[in-house]
Amino acid sequence: MVNAFHALGARVFVCDIDASRVAELSAALPLAGVRQCDVSVPDEVDAFIDAAAGAMGGIDILINNAGIAGPAAAVEDITTEDWNRTFAVNVGGQFYCARRAVPWLKKAGGGVIINMSSVAGKFGFPLRSPYAASKWAVIGFTKSLSIELGPSNIRVNTILPSIVTGERNRQVFGARAKAKGISYEEMSRQAVERVSLRTMIDPEEVADLAVFLCSRHGRAMTGGAYDICGGTESIV
Repeated sequence: MVNAFHALGARVFVCDIDASRVAELSAALPLAGVRQCDVSVPDEVDAFIDAAAGAMGGIDILINNAGIAGPAAAVEDITTEDWNRTFAVNVGGQFYCARRAVPWLKKAGGGVIINMSSVAGKFGFPLRSPYAASKWAVIGFTKSLSIELGPSNIRVNTILPSIVTGERNRQVFGARAKAKGISYEEMSRQAVERVSLRTMIDPEEVADLAVFLCSRHGRAMTGGAYDICGGTESIV
């Protein structure tokens, strides 16, 4: 996501909870601003948004891309801590960032917010109920903000990816395979079989959709929940 916007000449300021990842991003993108931040902590979000606005002279695009997978377990085995942490990051983090960034978008005369959901935000997802519930919540948050902020020329959309290639998905599939008592390979096969195009999604494809929604081509698009999933039929 960062690379896609940076390559187009956008001024970018990004956060990550992982200090080592922050160092990697700083080295890879010396012209981008980078700051360590846990988006579930309001004070850290406030400091991050203030730093971003100060470094860039304002904010006109916010992409809420932080999220965690949450537990892969039967509902009776999910701890209160895991449930709360999933919502704190996946929903609370988006609220905290939007709350602080919206005044800057209004000051800019308008802008765009992209909230990352998931196809889990429109299907049931056994053994992943905290994650699915949080992603349904993101869609409701997005639609509400789009109505609220439309008069201020601020567009708000959400993107619903399916199986995105990368280390995070490998960890998720590993946890789901263990919970279901099957191999990682079988878990991957079952997941792809429920996708019409029989394919996973590359991170660059998700970034391309975000760029489109933020561009002039998406001028009249707000309140939308846009799948990029290869035609995912279910995730059961």
